[in-house]
Amino acid sequence: MKTGIIGLPQVGKTSLFRILTKAHLSAQASNPREAHIGVAKVPDDRLDRLAALYNPKKLTHTSVEYVDVGAIGQDALKETAYIGHLRQVDALAHVVRVFEDPAVPLVAEIDPLRDIKNVEFDLMVSDLGQIEKRLERLEKDLKKMKTPELEKEFELLKRANAHLGSEKPLREMEMTPEDKKRLRGFMFLSEKPIFYVLNIGESTELGKELDEAVSKYNLTEIAARPNAAATAICGKVEAELAEMSDADAAEFLSSYGLKESGLVRLIRTTYKLLGLISFFTAGEDECRAWQVPARSRAQEAAGAIHSDLEKHFIRAETIRWDQLLEAGSEANARAKGTLRLEGKDYIVQDGDVMHIRHSG
Repeated sequence: MKTGIIGLPQVGKTSLFRILTKAHLSAQASNPREAHIGVAKVPDDRLDRLAALYNPKKLTHTSVEYVDVGAIGQDALKETAYIGHLRQVDALAHVVRVFEDPAVPLVAEIDPLRDIKNVEFDLMVSDLGQIEKRLERLEKDLKKMKTPELEKEFELLKRANAHLGSEKPLREMEMTPEDKKRLRGFMFLSEKPIFYVLNIGESTELGKELDEAVSKYNLTEIAARPNAAATAICGKVEAELAEMSDADAAEFLSSYGLKESGLVRLIRTTYKLLGLISFFTAGEDECRAWQVPARSRAQEAAGAIHSDLEKHFIRAETIRWDQLLEAGSEANARAKGTLRLEGKDYIVQDGDVMHIRHSG
């Protein structure tokens, strides 16, 4: 699953990309429109605690792929390569500047709501252009030969056109699964789930500032809209944390009244917005987190590990991660009755530890 990092100039989005993915990019990119792709490990304290119990030979976290593109705008969205990168992502992370820093000149006065509205407008204009071209083509095709499929597409695109005309992004339009399937090939930008990342300044009360940022900058209502979310980070502090050992980072966070870094919250928000959960497999050889869509069945989750496990699925030995830690071992959990057998239609829960029984 890919998340595209977008934003206006001088908001700190490329710095965020560097911190997230540990990528080493040159300060002056040869092409400002060049896309950078990197992978961020998903921090998960639950997996780390399971690893402390099993002391495995290997520890594997899940990951999220991030794509950093150049500063967004109507000119950029007319470029084939630029828009091509954005269309390939599953969600958008819109970095919004609310920090003051003389070393990073302001393009315009700080106004997060204005910036969000402007970028949203550009995404919708791009989609409108695409829809209008397709509607023109469909009108010609329907004059030659009417088919139920073409008529359904025509009606859906007319509805999408009217929705965008009312200045509402497609992610807020009510659609059936059939509608979504019909629009999938267009890869509309305003249909993608979006979360707003407020990049705030450093302060002595950073923990409080981060917690209150979304409401302080009046993003509560926007973040509550369908397929949207918001969180806050302090890019300057995150950059310092990225250079520290785990012990030093924990002490540094504590000095700001923080229990976790902003990146952990950001990745968690990404996960939730993409509709993903994690389940675990644990043993002496490897403790590993696996990502699956929320409400996945046990047999489908087995397929995330290996297609043969899905094909030959019998049962899944299942226990919540905290119940396993409390029991101290699978044998103790089995004796207490907290380790249970689930069938193929069991809905996997975030934090389940599973062992797949199969006939393969």
